[in-house]
Amino acid sequence: MFTDTLRKVVDNVDGGIAAVIMGLDGIPVDSYIRQNSVDVTTIGMEFSFILGQVRKAGESLQVGGLEELSVKAQRLLLICRMISPQYFVAIALSPEGNFGKARYLTRMAQPALVAAL
Repeated sequence: MFTDTLRKVVDNVDGGIAAVIMGLDGIPVDSYIRQNSVDVTTIGMEFSFILGQVRKAGESLQVGGLEELSVKAQRLLLICRMISPQYFVAIALSPEGNFGKARYLTRMAQPALVAAL
């Protein structure tokens, strides 16, 4: 159901590795893996807790809702974008991946992902 949209994002960005749609409860909805170099489901589960905490911090500070969170590590670049109050999409890239294009494609894919929820 979501796989085609996730595939379009991952396959059309330099360095795209995988993508997952997941609830903030850590339960995956769907995923697409281009390269088997990372376990995107486990990564998404670990970051679902962090996203929940960042969202709560934003609410308590009255700065508005969480839209996106990016993490750059030595071996992975991760872009997490909220697609509803309870669900997010995470895109995993190689460290040299095209960060800007990945953010753009994820933002453009959001309406299709929301419609499929």
